[in-house]
Amino acid sequence: MRTSKTPLWLALLVLLACPLPALAQKYPEKSIRLVVAFPTGASYILALLVSDKLREALGQSVVPDFRSGAGGNIAAELVAKAPPDGYTLLLTSPAIAISPSLFTKLGYDTFRDFAPITLLATVPNVPTTAEAGMPELVVITWYGLFAPAGVKPDIIEQLNAEVVKLMNAPDVKNKLAQVALDASTSTPAEFAKFVRAEYDKWGRVIKAADIRVQQ
Repeated sequence: MRTSKTPLWLALLVLLACPLPALAQKYPEKSIRLVVAFPTGASYILALLVSDKLREALGQSVVPDFRSGAGGNIAAELVAKAPPDGYTLLLTSPAIAISPSLFTKLGYDTFRDFAPITLLATVPNVPTTAEAGMPELVVITWYGLFAPAGVKPDIIEQLNAEVVKLMNAPDVKNKLAQVALDASTSTPAEFAKFVRAEYDKWGRVIKAADIRVQQ
């Protein structure tokens, strides 16, 4: 019986057309931009520390981009409009949860435009007494890491794993303690829930105090 043989060049074309896992892009393949909403004090130190340690973990440069102004909204809007490829990240504070209730107009939506990665650190303050009808309102300053919405889940998980690991390293914890910061990491889902709770809490306070900022 006669059999036919597939030409080698044709077989190679078929292989190249197949979506082989081995040919998938590896993240990251270029430098990452870390947009920092509050480039002063503890936030500045935290940004430099995260950038340096994440560079070591990922093998690519992580460049801090300090974008102050408008209560953190300039930095947040910049990242919200960035391509969802994992190469632009946002380091910000509770401002991202407070601004939607405080400002009449924003160039971003906290829950639609961002993918939470992890909580980074906290600065617990003294709980206040009853304020705006809310007894024992606990005020916590925190810093967290976000990506634009639409970044692939595997990239979010990779970033979360690397950042959680570096934030809990003994040398990092010691450096954070020098600027009165406590490492306080989370999963993406936990961080998303935390941000929602912060948004709800401050929304009630701002509404009770009848505070709005015109832009």
